[in-house]
Amino acid sequence: MNEETAWAGYERRLHRVSAYIYAHLDEELDLDRLSEIACMSPHHWHRVYRAVHGETLAATVKRLRLQQAAADLVQTSLSVEAIARRSGYPNVQSFNRTFKALYRLPPARYRNEGSHKAFETTLIEGNPDMYDVTLREVDTLALVGVAHTGSYMAIGQAFETLYGTLFSRNLFRPGMDMIGIYLDDPELVDTDKLRSFACVTTHGEFPVEAPLTPQSIEGGHYAVLRHKGPYADMPKAYQWLYATWLPQSGRAIRDSVMFEKYLNNPREVAPTELITEIFLPLK
Repeated sequence: MNEETAWAGYERRLHRVSAYIYAHLDEELDLDRLSEIACMSPHHWHRVYRAVHGETLAATVKRLRLQQAAADLVQTSLSVEAIARRSGYPNVQSFNRTFKALYRLPPARYRNEGSHKAFETTLIEGNPDMYDVTLREVDTLALVGVAHTGSYMAIGQAFETLYGTLFSRNLFRPGMDMIGIYLDDPELVDTDKLRSFACVTTHGEFPVEAPLTPQSIEGGHYAVLRHKGPYADMPKAYQWLYATWLPQSGRAIRDSVMFEKYLNNPREVAPTELITEIFLPLK
């Protein structure tokens, strides 16, 4: 078996495992079971996964469950106890310790005092200068991406597929920017029908075969909000951008898609240190 054929096999296995993890986050995820899905021994599969994704399977599961827990705390009224159980923790105490280590606040305080609350305050106060918004001219961006349908908080699965594909096909290059394109308003479209794309920037000729698709971002004028903090806070940032900054800026929206640029990697930094730029197209 040549190298290209071998990595094509790894690509399919990476996709299967990623899909299984996202579909079963609320259930027990035994690492040996994930190895069975990959059809490789645990000894070898864990090393292949870490080589491609830069973290262990256990770290991926823990990170995704806590990310889901943060979203539940911000966006639902589920009790902390229910969220702890859903996240696979045997008791609230262990969930509190683990959550606080990453999000700097225990779950109950994060719900009431987390960074998303600052956006709610400024929505009431109407202060357009409270957050970092700059005006930029953006060149047309050529991208390659993987389609995602469903909750925007779950677009990580498409990014897993994207990076697994790029690495297995030896297409990943340093300097590729990580971009998320979001086509629908979650206030108007059912969660299971939301459309988005997990993308990276490309330059010149680039081979595109399924599951990859070519995408592009229209060049032009954009308002760019720089957001620091967990992805679970992002809906509040969007609300502030539309409800406070836009009407007080005197600017008009251009009929083009919004997108996000991720300046660091959730595998490498704590959720509180994540930096995202939200691009709002302007006339």
